[in-house]
Amino acid sequence: QVQVVESGGGLVQPGGSLRLSCAASGLSGSLFSFSIMGWHRQAPGKQREMVARILSGSNTNYADSVKGRFTISRDNAKKTVYLQMNSLNPEDTAVYYCSVVVGQQTYWGQGTQVTVSS
Repeated sequence: QVQVVESGGGLVQPGGSLRLSCAASGLSGSLFSFSIMGWHRQAPGKQREMVARILSGSNTNYADSVKGRFTISRDNAKKTVYLQMNSLNPEDTAVYYCSVVVGQQTYWGQGTQVTVSS
């Protein structure tokens, strides 16, 4: 059974930074290394949107709203993906979800709350 667990959310002031982590279990190391890992977010009253994703070859994609501020990275040995978030602003407030795409299957975590407020 594949499990995806996010951590690292919290309350931060505008201009601050947070680092989110997402650990996947139940996948072999080789499957994880070929997976596409992503971070998504959903703010109250809004649809879930893709924030960043990292492909098996470490190619990355970012939403325009976070380019230059957020960095996604992965550690295949630890089966973990990270999202470094800098220069946070109140518009970044949302529940952040991690996704793991393996073949035709997508696995989601439960989400971690990020609140940017003074």
